Amino acid sequence: MNNEKINNPEEVKVQKNFIEEIIDSHLQEGRFDHVLTRFPPEPNGYLHIGHAKSICLNFGLAKKYNGKCNLRFDDTNPTKEEEEYVNSIKEDIKWLGFEWANEFYASDYFQQLFEWAEKLIKDNNAYVCEC
Repeated sequence: MNNEKINNPEEVKVQKNFIEEIIDSHLQEGRFDHVLTRFPPEPNGYLHIGHAKSICLNFGLAKKYNGKCNLRFDDTNPTKEEEEYVNSIKEDIKWLGFEWANEFYASDYFQQLFEWAEKLIKDNNAYVCEC
């Protein structure tokens, strides 16, 4: 570790992580013209430190690149989910200083997902696992 004193803050070069390098590359190449991320919690409990890290990463990248981050609840296990957890998750995201662009629920798309799965199976591009 280098203990040299930095006299000029402008001399500090912040190294980008691999995700930022990929985003920069895709934006420069014109592969994409904006950044859209998402945070997909399961509303079956309170958030933990790992969730906070994911929130800061996904919302932080969206903010850094003037993009948007959606909140998509992965509410696919109704027997374990409660509205209390949905509200708690929203409060925690706000407490961390972030706002989501849109709010989605996976359960809103069950019928569409079912139809896509049926089509994939009929077209022999997927199969029902019976293991």
